[in-house]
Amino acid sequence: MTPAAQDVDHVTVALGDRSYEIVIGAGVLADDAFWRGLPSARHALIVTNDTVGPIYAAQLRQRLESTYADVVVVSLPDGESFKDWSTLNRIFDALLGHGCDRKTVLFALGGGVVGDMTGFAAACYMRGVPFVQVPTTLLSQVDSSVGGKTAINHPLGKNMIGAFYQPARVLCDLDTLASLPDRELSAGLAEVIKYGPIADAGLMDWLEEHMEGLRRRETPLLRQVIRRSCEIKAQVVGADEREGGLRAILNFGHTFGHAIEAGLGFGVWLHGEAVAAGMVMAAELSERLGLSPVGLRQRLSDLIARAGLPVRGPRLGAAEYLRHMRVDKKAEGGDIRFVLIEGLGHAVLRSAPDALVAECIDAHCA
Repeated sequence: MTPAAQDVDHVTVALGDRSYEIVIGAGVLADDAFWRGLPSARHALIVTNDTVGPIYAAQLRQRLESTYADVVVVSLPDGESFKDWSTLNRIFDALLGHGCDRKTVLFALGGGVVGDMTGFAAACYMRGVPFVQVPTTLLSQVDSSVGGKTAINHPLGKNMIGAFYQPARVLCDLDTLASLPDRELSAGLAEVIKYGPIADAGLMDWLEEHMEGLRRRETPLLRQVIRRSCEIKAQVVGADEREGGLRAILNFGHTFGHAIEAGLGFGVWLHGEAVAAGMVMAAELSERLGLSPVGLRQRLSDLIARAGLPVRGPRLGAAEYLRHMRVDKKAEGGDIRFVLIEGLGHAVLRSAPDALVAECIDAHCA
């Protein structure tokens, strides 16, 4: 084992013959060892965005040129507001324009938007080509790059058009987090925080102790919390790949959060910011339904605030929130279902009366 390998963690997403590895460590982009054994092909297409591409695309291209004869880079505009059909078509234009065949490997270099769109393009192009996730944001490293959810947004709902399609590998280079703006780092911490209430009470304790160090980007702490987050998500995805039941717990705070994003317009709030406020509302609803002990909502709210995230949602009006939540993917027959906390570390899926939901919204909107 090389010294570099000793500083790298490996987490497996166990899905039978579609199982894959998540690699987590500093210097992953610079070490050829982590890029061996990828799907073989003549063509490789790097999909990135106008922010990440100028920083890391040349390095990734250099890493791939020893394996692939033709490496093409396509750069998309940066932001949630571009997660749509017209931007997705830029990927297909590049694939078809360069004569890419059905063995072509796509590499998603960027955050959650790039990863979701690249995965969806890979699922669709010639009815499915391999892809590799190279997440460069905290949010994508702890959540969106793992599990095979791919999608684009529709004006009426977030991630409503997509497919389940697993990557061949996920390569998380901690060094890429150094270039992440503070606001984006905090947004990623929202997806880290969610794992405590839904699956690991001890993680809440750990985050309360180490939040300041995480915000200072201390590499050992980031590596530890990214690994733990990926372990939890890998376990859930391995048990319920297509969200038939258990996997829905990963959407804690997201029903409210997606309503915020759609109600304001995609990109006004970052996804993690909307989820943060949504978690507080979901915790409030959990308490009002008598599922979780009084005090959990305040504890969670305090931790979210320390992460530099909003604890109150925008005042869109309860009716507007409810309208968007009725098209949430967990809704059934117009009945909104929420991920709620039934004791710290255990989540359940429940519906609630609209009037009670509206009270929670009104109590936690700025």
